[in-house]
Amino acid sequence: MENKYADFALLFKALSDETRLKIIDMLSCGELCACDILKYFNITQPTLSYHMKILTQCGIVNANRQGAWMYYTLNEKTVKEISEYWSKSTSNKENCICHECENRTCSAGNCKES
Repeated sequence: MENKYADFALLFKALSDETRLKIIDMLSCGELCACDILKYFNITQPTLSYHMKILTQCGIVNANRQGAWMYYTLNEKTVKEISEYWSKSTSNKENCICHECENRTCSAGNCKES
């Protein structure tokens, strides 16, 4: 697995907000207009725009302007990459990062001096 720690740190930082997590959950059902998303929150339109900017800049959400309205969808490619990264990062594997250190071995996920 190519190490993309910095990229995934930005993605997880974007997901570290309760409002943004709710938006992701809402978008899991399909495309939504910003006006429809806004109905579910007690926030202003500029605050929603701020959250959507974060989600689109890191690639989790796609934005599509249709006239005066913005429509949002999940970026399935990024969602899949996050899922694969998390699965690989949290499982025991042959190419564990601790194997890169000399004089270390991995035992049950714990790195120890040899």
